[in-house]
Amino acid sequence: MRNTAKITTVVLAAGALTFGLTACGSSDSGSGTDGPLVVAASPTPHAEILNYVRDNLAKDAGLELEVREFTDYVTPNTATEDGSVDANYFQNQPYLDDFNKKNGTHIVPVVTVHLEPLGLYSHKVKSADDLKSGATIAVPNDTVNEARALKLLAANGLITLKDGVGNEATPADITKNPKKLKFKELEAAQTPRSLDDVDAAVVNGNYAIEADLKPADDALVLESAKDNPYGNFLAVKEGSEKDPRVKKLAELLTSPEVKKFIEDEYAGSVIASF
Repeated sequence: MRNTAKITTVVLAAGALTFGLTACGSSDSGSGTDGPLVVAASPTPHAEILNYVRDNLAKDAGLELEVREFTDYVTPNTATEDGSVDANYFQNQPYLDDFNKKNGTHIVPVVTVHLEPLGLYSHKVKSADDLKSGATIAVPNDTVNEARALKLLAANGLITLKDGVGNEATPADITKNPKKLKFKELEAAQTPRSLDDVDAAVVNGNYAIEADLKPADDALVLESAKDNPYGNFLAVKEGSEKDPRVKKLAELLTSPEVKKFIEDEYAGSVIASF
């Protein structure tokens, strides 16, 4: 899968050497606990939160932090697994469990930071009730986020899913579909771009924000934050949890300063989980 990677490099301790990195190439980041901590992240809100930490908190904590931005949900994990980066911040537990199982990777969570509520959006109707019979809904095509999208629609009465269906639900598990909705499966990053071509789309919170959608205001229906298992966390390859740089970043990401930043910056479209 192709992805776009943007490297943001800032040296936060005197005497550190600047070094080059490529999107998935080799680097020194996996060689030990010296030097900058290199973290792969989705641009919004993950990299923005990391950049806030880097610019406002890391220096006083004695942490050198480099943020690398990726626009897909695969490369951050493969880069963490092969040591191209030290950690990543973009995913939730059901997605990680599925990814590790399918790819034989060994990524583990460190600390949960925030939730991005999944939402249903449309350029054509003002409410979910206005969707016409036979309307086409775009949904993410990865296993966990597709199931999450279908659960969102079911929770709001648009469809009914088979009893006991879990994080592998697909349209084949729909038992009732009174509006005869059709589903278009797309890469998660493409769902907001499909809004002019479909009747509605279920969009992950980070991609909604990147597309200038405001989940708290624009979503026709929005995932509830209560008892939500989809909080996004800092993750590393198994064995790196005790890296002092990782532990330091985990503390900063769950600090009162970061909580206030999330509340002020995202106004309910991203919710702190700590």
